[in-house]
Amino acid sequence: MFTGIIECTTKVCKLNHDKKNLFITFINPFLDEIKINQSICHNGICFTVININIYEKTYSVIASEETLFRTNLNFLKIKDEVNLERALMIFGRLNGHLVQGHVDTTAQIIKIENRNGSWLFYFKNRKKLDYTIIEKGSIAINGISLTIITHTKYIFSVSIIPYTYNKTNLHLLKVGDIVNVEFDIFGKYISKYLKYYDSFIKRTILK
Repeated sequence: MFTGIIECTTKVCKLNHDKKNLFITFINPFLDEIKINQSICHNGICFTVININIYEKTYSVIASEETLFRTNLNFLKIKDEVNLERALMIFGRLNGHLVQGHVDTTAQIIKIENRNGSWLFYFKNRKKLDYTIIEKGSIAINGISLTIITHTKYIFSVSIIPYTYNKTNLHLLKVGDIVNVEFDIFGKYISKYLKYYDSFIKRTILK
């Protein structure tokens, strides 16, 4: 479990395909603070560390076919910068919101507005935004805990302050880029319950 508060960014060193899996090697900014089997969130994707090279100061993870399908990893290139967050400590402060590191879908940046000190990012989602999103609710974009400003059926916007803009890879993104999206876990459970309840009511009435 994560909070969406990015610790730092790092760069991709190597990309190696093996059948339907993708092995990714990153520069290790945590030095000796991480270990094999540890979970780290990369651009919103929870990966398990499978190898650490202390001499090259790198570590590696593996992405499965499902992860490649759900996320923007197919656009990843050598030297790309990704957001990092280590797992939440059980007694730590929850500064953002609960983030699983399980990407739901991807969205495309369709507009970036400079608001004289902050930025408004507009995204077009791949699927209809039904009960999973509300204004002033939480959402994770590339692993960053953000607050939704506006939304329609497919488009939503978030406001970015200078600290977040400069500390994450948001300052490197442009219109047309694809980002990872994780909806609020509570919203997803409520959405599923409402769909089930609606279906149950319809079946009951028909009987």
